[in-house]
Formats: sequence, structure tokens, C-alpha cells
Amino acid sequence: MARYFKNAETLEQLRKQYKDLLKKHHPDNGGNLTDMQEINAEYDRLFKVLKDRHESKSAENTENNAKTDFNNMKYDFTEDQKLREVLQQIITFEGINIEIVGCWIWVDGNTYDYKDTLKSIGFKWAREKKKWYFHTEAFRKRSKKKLSMEDILKGENEYIIK
Repeated sequence: MARYFKNAETLEQLRKQYKDLLKKHHPDNGGNLTDMQEINAEYDRLFKVLKDRHESKSAENTENNAKTDFNNMKYDFTEDQKLREVLQQIITFEGINIEIVGCWIWVDGNTYDYKDTLKSIGFKWAREKKKWYFHTEAFRKRSKKKLSMEDILKGENEYIIK
């Protein structure tokens, strides 16, 4: 039974709920370390359930294209762990907005004071979008087509594994 995560049916929903729980329960935000450990343990359990569910569906679908490769890779625990580590480093920054889109993290708002830290973590500046972004090295945008944030949030972007 999930104590912290409610109705997370996809990895995207799980990650978004995790971000919200970090804001509320992270020790740097006045939260409790024990609660954060419970949240992380529950996240790990739910991640495995979602991964198993995904693998069952993938076994039924024998098509193997770039989109399937991306969907398989986003359930890789190592890649997910990297995203969680980055989130834990930035969740306490004041005045910023964090959006998780697939395996990418987008940050905007009052980021000037944090730009050196964001760079050191591995964030890059998207000049046209006026946002910082992070993704693990495994994920890249496929086409050279420029996407607006609206397109990205709709999920119209495609990724391939490097």
C-alpha cells in the first residue's frame, strides 16, 4: 500500500509526485529525514512495479523502433537514479520552477543566483526557451527541429538513445 504516492500509473506521474514530495519533506526544507527515507523506499518499490508492468507490455509488442528504445530506457533504474539525484540537489532552490518532462528536467524562474551550481550539476542553458535543462547522457533529441516548450510538454518530441 502506497503511503506517499497516490495513483501513480506511469513513470512520469511517479516522478512528478516525487518532485512534489521532495518540496514538502526534504530535510533542507524543514522536513524529516525518516520521512524522506520512507519516500525513497516507496519510490523504489513503485518504480519496480511500473518497470515490471512496462516489461510485460513490451514483451507483447515485438516492434523495436527508436520510440520503444526510449520507452525501455526510461525504465532503467540507473538513469532514473541520476534524475532523482539532480532533483534532490535543486529542490531547495528558492524562486525556481521545476518541470519534469520524460527524462528531462527543465528549470526557470529566478535562476541567476544558482547558475554556477546548475552548470556544475550538468544543466545547460536553452537560450531560446530561457530555461535550464538537464538530461542524462543516454537521452538526446532525435531531430534538429526546434520545439517550443508547449510542444515539449505535449510530448511531441522524440528521443533516441546515444
